[in-house]
Amino acid sequence: MFKKGFLWLGILLSFTCLGQSENRCPIIPRPAHLETREGRFVLSNTTVVRIPAANPELRTLAENFIRQVNTASGLTLRIQSANESGAAESVLTFNPVGDTGLGSEGHRMDVTTRTITIEAAQPAGFFYAIQSLYQLLPPEIFSSTRVSTAVNWSVPACRIEDQPRYLYRGLHLDVARHFFPVSFIKKYIDLLALHKFNTFHWHLTDDQGWRIEIKKYPKLTQVGSQRRETLIGHYYESDPQQFDGKPYGGFYTQEEVREVVRYAQSRYVTVIPEIEMPGHALAALAAYPEYGCSGGPYETATKWGIFTDVFCPYEKTFTFLQDILSEVMELFPGPYIHIGGDECPKVAWKKSPYCQQLIKKLKLKNENQLQSYFTARIDKFITSKGRKMIGWDEIMDGNAPPIQVSPSATVMSWRGVEGGIRAARLGHDVIMTPENFVYLDHYQGDRAQEPLAFGRLTPLEETYSYNPTPAELPDRVQKHMMGIQANVWTEYLKTPGQVEYMVWPRAAAVAEIAWTPATQKSWPDFVQRLPDLFRRLDYLQTAYSRAYYAVRIESMPQSDGHVQLALFTNEKVAEIRYTTDGSEPGSQSVRYDRPLRLDKPTSLKAVTVKNGQVIGAVQRWNVAVSKATGKTIRLATPTTKPRDADPATLIDGQYGTTVGYLQEMQGVAGVKTADLNATIDLAEPQSIQTVTIGLVRATAGSILLPKAVEVAVSDDGQVFRTVKTVSMDPTGRGKQAIIRQTLTFEPVRGRYVRIIARNVGKVPAGMPKAGQSAWIVADEITVD
Repeated sequence: MFKKGFLWLGILLSFTCLGQSENRCPIIPRPAHLETREGRFVLSNTTVVRIPAANPELRTLAENFIRQVNTASGLTLRIQSANESGAAESVLTFNPVGDTGLGSEGHRMDVTTRTITIEAAQPAGFFYAIQSLYQLLPPEIFSSTRVSTAVNWSVPACRIEDQPRYLYRGLHLDVARHFFPVSFIKKYIDLLALHKFNTFHWHLTDDQGWRIEIKKYPKLTQVGSQRRETLIGHYYESDPQQFDGKPYGGFYTQEEVREVVRYAQSRYVTVIPEIEMPGHALAALAAYPEYGCSGGPYETATKWGIFTDVFCPYEKTFTFLQDILSEVMELFPGPYIHIGGDECPKVAWKKSPYCQQLIKKLKLKNENQLQSYFTARIDKFITSKGRKMIGWDEIMDGNAPPIQVSPSATVMSWRGVEGGIRAARLGHDVIMTPENFVYLDHYQGDRAQEPLAFGRLTPLEETYSYNPTPAELPDRVQKHMMGIQANVWTEYLKTPGQVEYMVWPRAAAVAEIAWTPATQKSWPDFVQRLPDLFRRLDYLQTAYSRAYYAVRIESMPQSDGHVQLALFTNEKVAEIRYTTDGSEPGSQSVRYDRPLRLDKPTSLKAVTVKNGQVIGAVQRWNVAVSKATGKTIRLATPTTKPRDADPATLIDGQYGTTVGYLQEMQGVAGVKTADLNATIDLAEPQSIQTVTIGLVRATAGSILLPKAVEVAVSDDGQVFRTVKTVSMDPTGRGKQAIIRQTLTFEPVRGRYVRIIARNVGKVPAGMPKAGQSAWIVADEITVD
């Protein structure tokens, strides 16, 4: 799934601007203004790129463009200075203008059949115009070798006037949880720049690893960059947690950091380093335990989550951090330094006599204000060096006179949008990065079908729907909304291919939010441009997700016992092909044209096909059909996990899943402390001899198997006779799973079937969360 996507040559119709509306020009992000025209500008061996004399920055841009065109096409475009004489059949002209209305990143591009003229006030404007020009050319332009097939190397005639909606357009990457080589960081920056992001937020330190060389404190990388092993799977997936037993490490030398910064600068991308404090500090404390409240020993974290050992606000700690930041600022010339500030537990500070005395000395209200004091000290230091501090929105918690961060501090709002709006109202610049929209480590499709990711679901359309600046905000608040950033946390992303799969195409949606005027955004138009984006990514040897094209199902259980399944795909002009015999579906499989009627348990597979080619990943479901399917079910105790779960989900024909957060489990229903007591009305007396119930085991989350499962039958729904009881072990631990318990007995007749899963009540001693209330959570129930 994470390898280079297959080339879609011939799969989809080419998009051109010729005689078409704006949405036929597949530029992402969509330009602010685009006027289409008749005709095309054709690149040939006689095409010249004309640049102003004595302008080395524009010459470099022109040379890079020519090099890529010549590599992919085999043509021999050449540079011509504006003062050189000589005619050319076709000319691409870079024309600097003094038009301040374009800003530093804006540009105009006029394309006719003979000329392309690009105007901009600053080199960045020319750079972004070239990114649009690349996207107007065939996707083959991104080939790293000469394309052997016939390609129409031309650009549709059009006129573009463009500049960004937001000043700040960022993409983040966490390299602390998993480390990625410089070669991948450069590729990441290339893709950022192609989509007109201008900021790379490099998350360099965390509990699980310190990834940047600091000359004055060599143990930060000698010790802090290494962890002895790494958690396997989700945090609560196994009980006890499982580890791979393999040492893991890596860091960037200062020379490598300089190399990345230079590389980013050549693509008009600013790199913002993040050095986490006062929390997420275990890797640093493992190297230098004297800066923690207890003095250690500490160990670089081997699992994910939030840890209570944090930097202690000693004077020597501030000296230590200022020394680190001084070296960091030498490496990163940009205006911003990110200090984290999120998820800082106060447990160690509450236990520390020093911290308690400091709170009294400074006349602070509590430990939250102590964090504000900590942040304000670091902010003052960064500001004294001519830089600006950025922190996650927790830096505003406890921020009150006399302890306050400076007005120049910028807030990244990740816990929703309210923190950012509050900070903006207080006069701070804000970068919006709410996790429910732009955290790209979230699942983007059916969690049961997708590779391992963070628990929540954030599909492409949800990301695209986000607006960082609500119109109802007053102008004085709106002016502080600097922009938007998407974040990529890598707990579950070990390889570059996995990162790319999670980032694309959702980062393209974020790019359009960041660049395109809100009035020009269009979801239908955006998805029309996806095929060209995917073909570009193919040539750039970049993995991406096709979850947008995935087939979805809706189960419609019928009262007569069969299940109707409706299949859907987002691509309206595509078709769905499916199989029910266990084979893999393809373009020649049965075509879906009406809801499927299933009257027996079935393995269903389906895929989206367009123009005779598969464009989505194969989706798989096992469908349950039994005498209980579609009947009436009631529970003696209302469900509480997931919240408001419908008991009918237990007999709807679809198996559930526990993938992701336990509170977001799908297709299951559970109760706390009480027995799960379900009665199914079969509508008429029937002979039954088997009952199967799926039971969730997730002991790390207090979801235990029952101590027993009992089946009883009744003719009238009042008097029940027990036909089978089986004992189970609620203390059994292991990997999170749905255990299917089957109870078989001599055939009996009855209309009502009662299934009781007996709750152990309290989590037994020796288990996680011992003494807390235990849950019983059930999946599909079948009766035969």
